[in-house]
Amino acid sequence: MRSLPTRRAVLGTGAALVGGGYLAACTSGGSRDGGDRNPDGYVEPDGPEVRAAEAERPQGRTEKVRLTATRTRLELGSGTTVATWAYGDRVPGRTVRVTAGGTLALTLANHLSAATSLHWHGLALRNDMDGVPALTQREIKPGADFTYRFAVPHPGTYWFHPHSGVQQDRGLYAPLIVEDPREPLRYDKEWVVVLDDWVDGVDGSTPDSVLAELRRGMDHGGPDKDGGDEGGDGGGDGGGHGMHGMGGRSEPTPSGPSRMMMGATSELLGGDAGDVKYPHYLVNGRTAADPESFRARPGDRIRIRFINAGGDTAFRVALGGHRMTVTHTDGFPVEHTTTDALLLGMGERYDVLVTAEDGVFPLTALAEGKKATGRALLRTAPGDAPSPSARPKELEGTPLTARKLKAADSARLAAGKPDRTVTLRLTGSMAKYDWGLNGKQYDPRQRHPVTAGERVRLRFVNTTDMWHPMHLHGHTFALPDGGPRKDTAIVLPGKTLEVDFDADNPGLWMVHCHNVYHGEAGMMTVLGYRK
Repeated sequence: MRSLPTRRAVLGTGAALVGGGYLAACTSGGSRDGGDRNPDGYVEPDGPEVRAAEAERPQGRTEKVRLTATRTRLELGSGTTVATWAYGDRVPGRTVRVTAGGTLALTLANHLSAATSLHWHGLALRNDMDGVPALTQREIKPGADFTYRFAVPHPGTYWFHPHSGVQQDRGLYAPLIVEDPREPLRYDKEWVVVLDDWVDGVDGSTPDSVLAELRRGMDHGGPDKDGGDEGGDGGGDGGGHGMHGMGGRSEPTPSGPSRMMMGATSELLGGDAGDVKYPHYLVNGRTAADPESFRARPGDRIRIRFINAGGDTAFRVALGGHRMTVTHTDGFPVEHTTTDALLLGMGERYDVLVTAEDGVFPLTALAEGKKATGRALLRTAPGDAPSPSARPKELEGTPLTARKLKAADSARLAAGKPDRTVTLRLTGSMAKYDWGLNGKQYDPRQRHPVTAGERVRLRFVNTTDMWHPMHLHGHTFALPDGGPRKDTAIVLPGKTLEVDFDADNPGLWMVHCHNVYHGEAGMMTVLGYRK
């Protein structure tokens, strides 16, 4: 596979700044797969169409937040400390809350040694605030800051993270909760639960060194067995310097033990469960040996908001001794459905209600196919916690997935046939680590055209041997047959998933795999609204 330009080259060649920060990479030429490499005629991220769409959204009370991305040392539990990057001195970053119909004005100060950005995962926001470098904004340079300001129309459970290299697989993520001013649910307490797989700062590993190892592929000297040791503390200051999703080769030489995972399998995920052997799996930034405790009273009705912020891991989640009633996925309501366990791919969110029993109960997040767990505790009475190795029986059955849910009436997409179908073949392999769409790696100049007002069908055809959580920016789509509204959905190997959305938010919007390493290797593309 030929070497492609670095991010720095793309930012500096043939690029011009337009208005409030749109970076236009101007080349011409056609493509054989229906995409368009000529950006002329597309809505610009800060163009009049985007401003008009934003003006139509409610512009209520402004919530002002200041956030700092910085190098720090974090204690993950039981004396395990790591050098990493985070928002402030905690992971996850502190929860940001805003009321639907209001405005968020968040200033990010970059105290890192690398440029960074913020993507607001799941929000239908104005395009020039979406946080994709070389597409909707320039990255925020070290020592600089940038204010993201936008109306927030829809309530729900969301989160934010960088869209720069593999920075998301450090500690740079936090929940974003958009409150419903007419909240229909009744509950006594709320618990935000963020799931993560952790490698940064352990025995010298960084996400960039993990990507460098993966990019060698199994055909180029990759290991033939599991690698990686538990525990330890490391450093490292690489991150995000390769071309964002362009197959750049400027990552550091792999450091620390091998993190390439072999032999992790899951029937639920259609075979191969993941690429990376993580030394730790976290729930709200804590290891299973030293978990967070959430306190309530017996009989309390608790709303749990689950967010999978992992880089390469699906989690099977259950609360021991309890059943969960699913009320939302990816921010939108569903017909209430009761289950023992859930399966969350990277980027997915689920809201559930539980009625607390009397005692101490493990909330266990099983790293699907990887034979490891993270956990937290629900405490409603004194008593000893179950051992870290204990797994609740609720994990034993088949967990609920999005395809088993139906959209609530208020969230159901109106009936209608698609005006346009965009077919995206998921391509590539672990052997060569050449992940892409339609046989090509990401190029920000490549656009799949759509027109405002259309009903668009995205047809994901997975030709690979791995599962991929596919994420659409700036919109939600409907799963088939009255299924839920989602922005991230699992596409199993060898399967096709067709989802529909209404083109009602003009701009340039990414579609990509939310496995951070697959996306950075090239499994991304752009939907572009025509003027």
